[in-house]
Amino acid sequence: MSSNNEIKVTLVKSLAGRLGAHQACVRGLGIRRIHQTVIVKDTPENRGMINKAQYLLKVEEA
Repeated sequence: MSSNNEIKVTLVKSLAGRLGAHQACVRGLGIRRIHQTVIVKDTPENRGMINKAQYLLKVEEA
């Protein structure tokens, strides 16, 4: 984990045709468009959403 407890998440694949639950997880992270990057707190809730849709995302330490 990063020292400031934040992670950078980028959507690298389209949400079109994906499971609704996976789309909801990506939207819950605050991502709206492909190649959009957001910085979120490294919490168990956010990690769970990232893990569910991990094949659509790129995750880095902020």
